[in-house]
Amino acid sequence: MPIDRRGFVAGSVGLVASAVGAVSETQAKPTAAITSQQHRRIATEEAWSFPAHLDALAALAQGNWHNLDVEVINPAGAQATESLYVNLMDTHGRLREMDRLGIDVQILSLTAPGVQLLRPDRAVALAELANDRLAEVVRSAPDRFGGLASFAPQDPAAAAREMERAVRKLGLNGFIVNSHTDNEYLDQQKFWPILEAAEALDRPLYIHPRCPADTMAAPFRGTRLQSAIWGFAVETGTHLMRMITAGVFDRFPKLQVIIGHMGENIPFHLWRSDHWFERRRAAYGSSLTPSEVMKRNILITTSGVEHGPALRYAIEVLGEDRIMWAIDYPYEAMEPSVSFMNKVEISEKQRAAIFHGTAQRAFHLPLPH
Repeated sequence: MPIDRRGFVAGSVGLVASAVGAVSETQAKPTAAITSQQHRRIATEEAWSFPAHLDALAALAQGNWHNLDVEVINPAGAQATESLYVNLMDTHGRLREMDRLGIDVQILSLTAPGVQLLRPDRAVALAELANDRLAEVVRSAPDRFGGLASFAPQDPAAAAREMERAVRKLGLNGFIVNSHTDNEYLDQQKFWPILEAAEALDRPLYIHPRCPADTMAAPFRGTRLQSAIWGFAVETGTHLMRMITAGVFDRFPKLQVIIGHMGENIPFHLWRSDHWFERRRAAYGSSLTPSEVMKRNILITTSGVEHGPALRYAIEVLGEDRIMWAIDYPYEAMEPSVSFMNKVEISEKQRAAIFHGTAQRAFHLPLPH
């Protein structure tokens, strides 16, 4: 059935299988061996889905709405046989692989684009259902899984209510949003009920990537650059920099936001961002430099980046207490990520913080028995 563009908010997707088994630093040069049980391992950006969600996304692929995200949606929904989609729904197989590799905990979240392509009423209902299903998964293995709650930014008031239910009733550990919604970003005041709820509930908000918004899509169209190879970082990094320079973190000083993929390129541009922020400070709404916000309000994860120089640089500019380990499963394989973090050349204090210490604190996880 054709899909009216006005009937749905602008979409995203993370449902593109990326190459797994990235080459780690340990394959390039030998490092000191790290025993497999030396550190607890908490993986913090791990995708999950369930049939009703995949089927809701598949319906969008049958219409005539051709933004960058909709173009890459899995049209088979829950009937897809590719391992990526099977692994999104298979928590038993996930646990077996976690056991094999010594992964203690995965923080699960509804895979992109979440509910953000749907009409507001459908999005609100599907977010509630997703959180109920995710809470069931967490309860089935409470020592092994945590969860980030979905919500519908299309209805900020309903989103705030669902965020409170997800923490207070369902016991979930934080929230996830897939960057822009209807080509709009969280620095806009209409979305502030969402930020108020996250701050009041003292739970982090993970801004997960999606393809660039329609308003910046043209250079990406037809290039295959819209997803993990480049577009995800451009989109998500732009989103966070909008929030930083608009003064969101002056208004919400205790808000904690997470971005993945070693900071979506922001740490590597931070000196220049500060430099030009200071030269044009009056043009921005923030009293804080980008680096001040990054060190106070932002956490980054290692998801999908198994590169020692990048990790060491992030530690140098942000500190290990602002970095968390993540795999990005099933879009990335578990084993290379574990091997990389076991052996990358950093101190054991840094390794412990990144593997588990920062996540333990950020997500209010119980200590192991």
